[in-house]
Amino acid sequence: MDISESSVGVGPYAGPPLSGDRWDPQLLAEGDRRNVVDRYRYWRHEAIVADLDTRRHPFHVAVENWGHDFNIGSVIRTANAFNAAAFHIVGRRRWNRRGAMVTDRYQHEHHHVDATALAAWAADATGAATDPMTPARGGDSHGIPLIGIDNVPGSRPIETYDLPRECVLVFGQEGPGLTLEMQQVCRVVLHVEQFGSTRSINAGAAAAIAMHAWVRRHVFGQRP
Repeated sequence: MDISESSVGVGPYAGPPLSGDRWDPQLLAEGDRRNVVDRYRYWRHEAIVADLDTRRHPFHVAVENWGHDFNIGSVIRTANAFNAAAFHIVGRRRWNRRGAMVTDRYQHEHHHVDATALAAWAADATGAATDPMTPARGGDSHGIPLIGIDNVPGSRPIETYDLPRECVLVFGQEGPGLTLEMQQVCRVVLHVEQFGSTRSINAGAAAAIAMHAWVRRHVFGQRP
């Protein structure tokens, strides 16, 4: 059954008067059809981002972008769902945003020309969840590790690895996976255990599993 755009979200606001600068006058008058949770209905875009910034998780997501892979958008959409500190595009600056379904607008996006540049950023990062690109001051820098996700020779199962609280989960493209250069700058490369005949699972699915593993460990306290 087809679902029309008008059936998604909510129509014009019809409740008691609202006060505060979080509300968007146009959305209140015309309805809010955006892909947002109910608590953010009728909020201004900037207000949503500011609220998310107060409770972002201290893990980042990085994706290598060499072939305009559609799955990058899916990874970024999942990063929004788990409220990652930021996402990083490595390689080509322009990436396939279709799968993100506009969720990238509610996140912090950063670009690095190659694996070496991402590693340099991670080495200097403070790990702060609410301002991920603020440079370290004085001797405060401790860096955050790069954790690769790919089923390559020598990789370890994510199910038995204790993911660090502050980290960058790094994903490759559908098919080729992580480049050798990226694997070399990662502290460890992890894979999702598989039990069927296929060589690999979808890159977007692997990313969702990895982020959920982080959430289980650091939000719900479930050790591997």
